[in-house]
Amino acid sequence: MLRVENLTKVYPNGTQALTNVSFEVADGEFLAVIGLSGSGKSTLLRCINRLIEPTAGKILWNDADITAAKGADIRKIRRQIGMVFQQFNLVKRSSVYTNVLSGRLGYAPTLTSVLHLFSGADHSRAMASLDQVGLADKAFVRADSLSGGQQQRVGIARALMQEPKLILADEPVASLDPVLAHSILKYLELLNKERGITVVCSLHYLDLVHRYASRAIALKDGQLVFEGLPKEIDDAQFKSIYGQEAERVSLV
Repeated sequence: MLRVENLTKVYPNGTQALTNVSFEVADGEFLAVIGLSGSGKSTLLRCINRLIEPTAGKILWNDADITAAKGADIRKIRRQIGMVFQQFNLVKRSSVYTNVLSGRLGYAPTLTSVLHLFSGADHSRAMASLDQVGLADKAFVRADSLSGGQQQRVGIARALMQEPKLILADEPVASLDPVLAHSILKYLELLNKERGITVVCSLHYLDLVHRYASRAIALKDGQLVFEGLPKEIDDAQFKSIYGQEAERVSLV
């Protein structure tokens, strides 16, 4: 279980990104995080795996305190948490295969990781991960030769190399067209349902939340303003999250 307790983040310039945010995510859930741009969604996800340091509060993963972990402890925790980024975060000039293998670096000794030396099992795992996302035939092409949707699938395959129990997906379909958006979320849904991987995914479009999420939370100005089932987000809730002038837009 993931527990976030009174999480607060204030950036050095004084921006209050999160204020006393608390919620829980049960094992095997697909939790959607919604809200306007600038509401704190990306900050929240990046605090969970300590890509961003929280200012106050606690984050606990299976009772391990992520916020207090250091050195080998944080490295061990991060192995269990895969990350999928909006802008893919691939090494563009490297092959798809090399990008996927890099997801195994958290398990490698320092010298091995620097030299990018991997075991036979890791190489087999990389091909299996690419096969899982339908890209085994693209293993040895440059990452920047792929479409946006394909690059995001490489990002998912890289996350799978960690053998994660939790995947954090930071607006993974924001830069993709509707058809590709659904294809990416279907891969995350497959991992959630077939492998039991917990997914926390920030999304913009409410119809995607209704289609894929088992539960949702909403942030507004860094504060938690909704927690519940997607179907409970009625017109009044929608307006309170996105503003009175907001209109529902369907991603079809």
